[in-house]
Amino acid sequence: MTDLLLDSLLDAFLDTLRILPFLFLTYLAMEWLEHRAENPMRLAIRNGGHIGPLIGAALGVVPQCGFSATASSLFAGGVISLGTLLAVFLSTSDEMLPLLLTAGAGIRMILAILGIKAFYAMAAGFLVDLVHRRVQPVHMGEEFQMAKLCEEEHCGCDKNLLKSALHHTVTVTAAIFIVSLLLTVSINVIGEEALGGLFQGHRLLAPFLAGVVGLIPNCASSVVLTELYLEGLLSADAMLAGLFVNAGVGLIVLFQTARPIRRNIGITALLYALGVAGGMLMGVLPPGVLL
Repeated sequence: MTDLLLDSLLDAFLDTLRILPFLFLTYLAMEWLEHRAENPMRLAIRNGGHIGPLIGAALGVVPQCGFSATASSLFAGGVISLGTLLAVFLSTSDEMLPLLLTAGAGIRMILAILGIKAFYAMAAGFLVDLVHRRVQPVHMGEEFQMAKLCEEEHCGCDKNLLKSALHHTVTVTAAIFIVSLLLTVSINVIGEEALGGLFQGHRLLAPFLAGVVGLIPNCASSVVLTELYLEGLLSADAMLAGLFVNAGVGLIVLFQTARPIRRNIGITALLYALGVAGGMLMGVLPPGVLL
């Protein structure tokens, strides 16, 4: 038990350390934008991202944990749209690509998976922006601004950019470490074989169950899903459902920085629905597309 706890502590520490530079640079940039940019420039950044889902889907597919956290922070500051945020989340794969490469997966399969994730993320992002803007037009007063976050946390953002960025980084990093530690211990206790048996016994429910695993805001969930697929314990469509939903630590940062909480819950539910739907849609592809 002691070894398990020590291993979990190390894994949580390394996962948290990996995204630390992304968080700090993001908050530093956000502080600069909030303090230096003129109103017309800020409005252009917030409203001019009509191709945001395309950019978010392309960047999200890069194998790292930090960009989803960056996207959450930018969304909390009102810089990117909801569709762009979801495009990043849906495209993000965390450790999937390194695992596939290590396992010797064919380049055709790897490109097919990355291409499917990026294309679906982009399409879903554009659709969300289209519906969201039509049903509920963006009002700047409703966006959660970085200045409001600073005011609520009393960090003195208007005085020192570096100090303020460090304050936000430390706060969010602490939350990520605690959650990552709890989730890593849980995954180590349950074990991958038990998860594999759960999926094998419920083939029709596999995309829904994989989506639940994908909601785990930790790089470990993408590792579990990819390894179960490589071992033949999980179908391609179920793996994709879980990987669509998986957003790394992006959800933790979203709940830590964005308000109101009920909106974050709605975003999480929408992410789950889009991810599972995407996985099930992949299930109708011709056999061999991903193999």
